[in-house]
Amino acid sequence: MMSNKSFEENLAELEQIVSRLEKGEVPLEEAMTEFERGTKLSKELAATLQKAEKNLTKIVNDDGTVADFKAED
Repeated sequence: MMSNKSFEENLAELEQIVSRLEKGEVPLEEAMTEFERGTKLSKELAATLQKAEKNLTKIVNDDGTVADFKAED
């Protein structure tokens, strides 16, 4: 169900949807459709971020070995 758009394009679309819904000027039927699309985009974006986070939890050492990455707070 992933779209062919980039993460940034999906995020921009979600931001536009949220903006339109917050203004309250969208007819109910359109608002429902927009809300459903926003929910789908939000799930796609979250999945993309989780995948990226998993990829970043591993780093390659100078000798080619892989070690867990621990981000400093």
